[in-house]
Amino acid sequence: MMQNGSLLAALDLGSNSYRLEIARLDHGQISRMEYIKETVRQGNGLDENRNLTPQAMQRGWDCLARFGERLAGFKKSNVRAVATQTLREARNRDEFLAKGQAILGFPIEVISGREEARMIYQGVAHMLPETDEKRLVIDIGGRSTEIILGHHFEPQVMESYRTGSVAWSMKYFADGQFTPESFHRAQIAAKAVLDEAIDLYPKEEWDQAYGSSGTVGAVADALGASGWSSEIITWEGLVWLEKSLIRAQSLDKLKIEGIKEDRKAVIGGGIAVLKAVFELLQIESLHCAQGALRHGVLYDLIEREDSSTDTRTLTINRLQNSFHVDTAQALRVAKVAHHFLSQLCSQRNESLDATPLLRTVEWAAHLHEIGMCISHTDYHKHGAYILGQSDAAGFALSELHQLSLLVHGHRGKLKKLDADFEDESFCLQLMSLRLAVIVCHARRDPQFEQILLSLPKKANQTVEITLPPLWSLNFPQSAHLLHEEVNSWLKTGWHLSIDQLEAKPLTR
Repeated sequence: MMQNGSLLAALDLGSNSYRLEIARLDHGQISRMEYIKETVRQGNGLDENRNLTPQAMQRGWDCLARFGERLAGFKKSNVRAVATQTLREARNRDEFLAKGQAILGFPIEVISGREEARMIYQGVAHMLPETDEKRLVIDIGGRSTEIILGHHFEPQVMESYRTGSVAWSMKYFADGQFTPESFHRAQIAAKAVLDEAIDLYPKEEWDQAYGSSGTVGAVADALGASGWSSEIITWEGLVWLEKSLIRAQSLDKLKIEGIKEDRKAVIGGGIAVLKAVFELLQIESLHCAQGALRHGVLYDLIEREDSSTDTRTLTINRLQNSFHVDTAQALRVAKVAHHFLSQLCSQRNESLDATPLLRTVEWAAHLHEIGMCISHTDYHKHGAYILGQSDAAGFALSELHQLSLLVHGHRGKLKKLDADFEDESFCLQLMSLRLAVIVCHARRDPQFEQILLSLPKKANQTVEITLPPLWSLNFPQSAHLLHEEVNSWLKTGWHLSIDQLEAKPLTR
């Protein structure tokens, strides 16, 4: 458990900048200790095939190396790194992530657009005074724009749109020229992308509009340095700033105080998108919020300490209810799978933190029958599809993929599962889940406490199952299914064996 005074760190790997926030836990709140921002401009490093160029990847890795040095000594549970739109788009993101995680020393999670929106709102809401107002929160990043409608700490409507300062600057101001025509084209294009927001965020549904991070901060700095308010952005201020860029005519002649050098190349696209948002949502004034994605990530870290407040647990419960899962059966399978996996994890490297593995296999057990709402035939495949396409609050894309694989693989032929059977952790999770489903096949509380699973030290990729005395005689169908399971693993490179202790028959 996190102790009061613990240091926490959040990394936001954005399309324009990488940001590192280090904070101290202070009775459930966070207090900033250090903030580092580096302009990486990774968003303009996607080629025509949506692959990150070697140069763009290297800029990211170099930054992660510097951040990694600062985070040396931090507990893994106290650090969370999230990546947004550029890595959501990049087809070669796995290559970047593999090396990036090794350099940083911590996992990097690519999050969905709606998950990014959720945590942006959390970051903004936690940094604002507690009021009863309904809030509209806007964050214009490098390649995406998040818009959220919420009340107190609860985001109610969340969307992410593929428009941002880097993408629009590359497309409409690539030559570095600022003209009325280029701004007009950029704003029309942004409105086309954001058009559906009109119905999702009607003016009567919110009391105050807030802008977070990136473009909003850059615009506020520029306006503040020129005599306008630096805390509230108005339509008049935006028009003045756009005209100032047009008067400058080109990027190399732009000399507006307050616009930092690292922002000049993307300010045109940012202003165009922000004006489009103002017009579509009829915003009169936009208050500049202190909170941002990275703060939401920090508060999410704190909430994950308690399963009752962990957003992912709440999401699992919501999915169970939405798809009418048999919760009693799901709980049985989760209990048995946890028991089996605990035995196996206890025999591995003593430094292994089994908590994430156990938590994931329990989630998969709770959702393993989610596909039955579609059909009893191939329900495991339907369940995997549902999870693969869900906006599951709290989960990174990699976590959802892992859950999807476990749900898909909890029954059926393993050789058809698109999984890495060299990944020992995944295979032990999958095996524990499949064995639990077998033991619970009768849909009543099973006798499983005396079933022992072990990993022989002299045999790699081998699991031995030791059954209590005459268990097979008392549970013949379960025994039959277990022996079939032995055959199921033969073509995966893993070996499953069954041994039964001798004793007198049990009485029932």
